[in-house]
Amino acid sequence: MRGNQRGLPTRNGRNTVTNDNNLARPSEPPVLTGRAQRIIESRELFGTENEILISHDGAIYRMKITRQGKLILNK
Repeated sequence: MRGNQRGLPTRNGRNTVTNDNNLARPSEPPVLTGRAQRIIESRELFGTENEILISHDGAIYRMKITRQGKLILNK
């Protein structure tokens, strides 16, 4: 996985991203082809909260971390 200009990891639609830190790391990062997408860690958005509000095209959405650690997005 390569980072973008801001130092964030990126991926495209064909690659899988995992948070398993126990996996062996390749000596060279894999080369991504096609359009790359930014990856933002949820803890960067939520901080110490379990719920945030997101404004998108004039609407407010609520994103919540469940007790099981999953994300739910509601309008």
